[in-house]
Amino acid sequence: MTTPSDGTDGTPGAASPDAARATEETAQRIRQMTEQLIANSKQAGIANLDAYEKSLASMLEMSERTAGATGLEWVDALATAHARWVQDVSKAYTDAARTMLT
Repeated sequence: MTTPSDGTDGTPGAASPDAARATEETAQRIRQMTEQLIANSKQAGIANLDAYEKSLASMLEMSERTAGATGLEWVDALATAHARWVQDVSKAYTDAARTMLT
């Protein structure tokens, strides 16, 4: 007849100190890897925001220069107003995203 294990007699299902230590070490490595993954993801997100801001600024600058080259004051004013509006909306978006990443 068998008796229930109290975890100290080495029977199957009993937790040995070595197994508990190995489990804790594995859990710690998983935590470290997860933290590193999160940190790397945040850095990538910030880099993407920086690239987005730069490309948007270049696009808007080109739009304003093109409108200015038409020689039509109303086209230039419209392009400038549009560029400012897009910059303001984009800044609100990127600032919120940056806050979430830090």
